[in-house]
Amino acid sequence: MKSKGILIVLVLVGTLSFTACKQTTKSVGKSADTDTQIQNFEEIGLQYALATQAELGKNLMGALQKEGATGALEYCNTRAYPLTDSMSTVFHARIKRVSDKPRNPANIASDDEMVQITYFKQQIAANKKTTPIVKKENEGTIFYYPIVTNAICLQCHGIAGSQILPETLTLLQERYPQDMATGYDVNEVRGIWSIYFDKDPDKQ
Repeated sequence: MKSKGILIVLVLVGTLSFTACKQTTKSVGKSADTDTQIQNFEEIGLQYALATQAELGKNLMGALQKEGATGALEYCNTRAYPLTDSMSTVFHARIKRVSDKPRNPANIASDDEMVQITYFKQQIAANKKTTPIVKKENEGTIFYYPIVTNAICLQCHGIAGSQILPETLTLLQERYPQDMATGYDVNEVRGIWSIYFDKDPDKQ
């Protein structure tokens, strides 16, 4: 039952995110060409984020099935970073998952990323549909999209002592003594995807 629930969640996230990519949010210009470029980056950025999320989810689901939440935590501790880096290499883009309440201090959001997290939190809290944000940055383009919690996330990111089991909490304290990533409920912004393109993906 647990694995079936995870699969349903992943399918729902993918479906909702794919629908969102058809809409535009903030633009960096007013010309038709610029609008087309923005939509291009939105759609490709979302594809990259979802592909990385699906790969992480597939491996995480396997760890959950075999060893429960502690196994999933071990996977995140040792494999999530290398996998995200490998996806960055495949897509020729810098793909990051960042948060205002990171588990790993290396995942702390920058000042600009904090602004985007705050914006997405406001959108989610107001029950508004979230769509990607695309911005020009120096010579490149950066894409942002929220990572929203579901029931499965709460096994490692929920409330200690109830949603997070004691053995999982002990392992969290051992692996991440500076952990800030607990206390979440469902449908909250856990962090964002931050993807940097140094050139148009269609021209790579």
